[in-house]
Amino acid sequence: MVVFDGSGSMAEMGFNRLDLPRIVEARHAVRMVAPRVAPLRRLGLIVYGPGMGDSCSNIDLRFAPLANAAGRMISEIDGLEPTGETPLTDAVARAAKVLGGAGTVVLVTDGQETCGGAPCQLAAELAAEGQVTVHVIGFKLRGQHFAFPGGDGEQDYQTGTTVARCLADRTGGSYVSAETVQDLIGALQETLGCPLYSALR
Repeated sequence: MVVFDGSGSMAEMGFNRLDLPRIVEARHAVRMVAPRVAPLRRLGLIVYGPGMGDSCSNIDLRFAPLANAAGRMISEIDGLEPTGETPLTDAVARAAKVLGGAGTVVLVTDGQETCGGAPCQLAAELAAEGQVTVHVIGFKLRGQHFAFPGGDGEQDYQTGTTVARCLADRTGGSYVSAETVQDLIGALQETLGCPLYSALR
């Protein structure tokens, strides 16, 4: 199950002014990876951020896990226009629920939780249940712009890393940093396509 960042920051360029907007690079990465993975793995998609009203409530199940879903995945991401906030904790919780509490979630995010969610608390709950693994891809994270101050359990990850990393660390998943579109292609391939993750649903 892919949980994809559709928040407003995905429409921004990276910190290099020559970069394309993050969403443009993400679309390219999905086009490259989905056809390779879909014949082997069922894929589903949740997008957070865009929509009407309170963007912290905008968590949209685009489709539940399907076989041979490359075309559907590409179409949904191609049509995504990023806006809104980053309710990544509730989005991952929604994905776990869609999976029936057992399976694998791949979270793609370019920043921090901005809607008051507690990703490390959710990670502890998922770890206690022991049947959901979360892999986290941090796309173009940089410096204090994405770092929480403080030192409680929700804020103690180092500068340049999303606090959502604890979702991977505590559920037995992987955290992969992606600075370029090629990095993102590799990260998606690693988390969605590697035989190690054969339980992906």
